[in-house]
Amino acid sequence: MRNNFSGSLAVAVALLFIGVLYIFNLQNYANTLRSTEYPVDDLEAALRKAAAGNNKTVIITMVNKAYVEDVGRGRTMLDLFLESFWEGQGTRPLLDHLMVVTADQTAYDRCRFKRLHCYKMETDGLDLEEEKIFMSKGFIEMMWQRTRLLLDVLRRGYHVIFTDTDVMWLRNPLSQLNVSLDMQISVDSTFRGGHLINTGFYHVRSNNKTISLFRQWYDMRLNSTGMKEQDVLKNLLDSGYFDQLGLSVGLLNTNEFSGFCQDSSDMGAVTTVHANCCRHISAKVFDLTRVLRDWKRYKASHVNSKWSPHVMCGRSWNDTYIPNL
Repeated sequence: MRNNFSGSLAVAVALLFIGVLYIFNLQNYANTLRSTEYPVDDLEAALRKAAAGNNKTVIITMVNKAYVEDVGRGRTMLDLFLESFWEGQGTRPLLDHLMVVTADQTAYDRCRFKRLHCYKMETDGLDLEEEKIFMSKGFIEMMWQRTRLLLDVLRRGYHVIFTDTDVMWLRNPLSQLNVSLDMQISVDSTFRGGHLINTGFYHVRSNNKTISLFRQWYDMRLNSTGMKEQDVLKNLLDSGYFDQLGLSVGLLNTNEFSGFCQDSSDMGAVTTVHANCCRHISAKVFDLTRVLRDWKRYKASHVNSKWSPHVMCGRSWNDTYIPNL
């Protein structure tokens, strides 16, 4: 009996050893696959730097030459965007986690000059340098290029806060975001029916569900001629595709995530201000400069007041619009 027991114990120990060895080798194999699938290319290098110490979360914005050029009185859209982080409450440290995606060499050089985390996007030979007027062919193409890039970022396991450069960061949005949700999207208005989503600001977690969403979203560009990516995403939301994937989604209230389409009435709560419902960069810079002026006055007095009228953005929809900066 004792010999049988000893033999059984020896077999069990041997099997346990083999099992541990198998699991160890399997883990090493999985790690090898991960390192092979995502080599440290320029995008990965920029993402790692921007996400360092931030739970693999990176803030991403996208600029081209038009966003780094002077539009009057020494002002550029990128400069104004960065100034909002300086003037905002609790926003300066977030610049360490900002990655600026550039569509051309001029924008990339300016980004590097400012010592930001920069990545020059592959554009497949497309000319994306000049200002892309809202709903123009170039504008639509740039938005799809942006979606493709963000799909790549999600596939690499990074969580994303995407922000247009015409969004002023007045407070740290992390206190307002529910990071347990798969996706949270800003809206143009909270008073109208339907989902008036705006992809100028959103948070998305990297997981199989969101990667599937972005893959389907990007693939739909082939059958969505003349539609901007935002409208295609809205159709996916309204059609129930989000529910099919089991996505948990939140819509951000304009009281905290404000914009020119619908101003927040509470400066004590506002987190971001987006120059949506505006057509030209020069008009956005003019009216966002006034937003920052209003914000500085609020910080000094803590007296809630109305935002300055968005005069130039209102005029920008006129075909004979001429910026007066």
